[in-house]
Amino acid sequence: MKALKLGLSGVGYLGNIHLKCALATPAWEVIGFYDTDDARASEVAAATGIRRYTSYAALLRDVDAVDIVTPTPSHYALAAQAIRAGKHVFVEKPATQTVQQGLRLLRLAEQHGVVVQVGHVERFNPAYLALQGMALRPMFIECHRLAAFQPRGAEVAVILDLMIHDLDLVLHLVRSPVRRVSASGVAVLSHTLDIANARIEFANGCVANLTASRISLKQMRKMRLFQPDAYISLDFLDKKAQVIRLFDNDAPDLPPAEQLVEWASLGQGRKWLHLYAPEVAPLNAIQTELETFAHSIRTGAPPPVTLREGVEALRLAHRILRAAERHRQQLEGVVS
Repeated sequence: MKALKLGLSGVGYLGNIHLKCALATPAWEVIGFYDTDDARASEVAAATGIRRYTSYAALLRDVDAVDIVTPTPSHYALAAQAIRAGKHVFVEKPATQTVQQGLRLLRLAEQHGVVVQVGHVERFNPAYLALQGMALRPMFIECHRLAAFQPRGAEVAVILDLMIHDLDLVLHLVRSPVRRVSASGVAVLSHTLDIANARIEFANGCVANLTASRISLKQMRKMRLFQPDAYISLDFLDKKAQVIRLFDNDAPDLPPAEQLVEWASLGQGRKWLHLYAPEVAPLNAIQTELETFAHSIRTGAPPPVTLREGVEALRLAHRILRAAERHRQQLEGVVS
């Protein structure tokens, strides 16, 4: 099968990783890249032998699809130009800077009949994929995403930079309307929020508590799911998953006795705990998402992370930003 022609926009830190992953993906023939930073572009061209385009329009003429890995404020203009040219688009998260821009891209993509996939890479984390096939009905979710400060990405609040990963996952898991959002945050090293906490309440009763920080001394990317019959722990950094499930004594799918621990159930009958670690298959998450992007283009199947889902994660992120701003104003009112 003939490879699809791919161009990249942006070959900074993350863009260079995308470039290497695309080069390792048989579904793609990397035609070239566009980057406005002359020094960086020359360095990447020399290291990879891939053609550097000085015109984005010229790159679009030569490709079937474009992978946009640039700072968030440029996403809309680059994606819109590509869509109008009839090109398929992979765009890193957040899809756009504003919800309105995302909705305009949705209309453009529908008009031009192109595939648009958003780079919420944690959907492809091996730890998360290890839960496929499990009946997940979380009623409480706790997320911690902590990182050291990097100027890269600091043009947007930590909610749009880091927390949005977990917002996408939570929306993917819960699939229920958001009823209430409360949040707080502090700008410490940049002019935008560097640490934030949000509490999200869903119509089905689920509650999610999320913390994101880019001023931490240690890295952490963990999610915990609690539901009536199970506790699930995910470590996105170490790519591990652990599941503790509670079984009734007469459950038809009761695991073998040697894998069980009896649980005192306070008069509710004999119950058993089963602790296990689902098998986590080794894979490159970015390469996998680029492979699924190519598959969607070839087959017409919806991409695993649609633009509409990207817009919904962005909508929730902005709702959290507004809640954090209200909280700040309330605090200032108390202090004054």
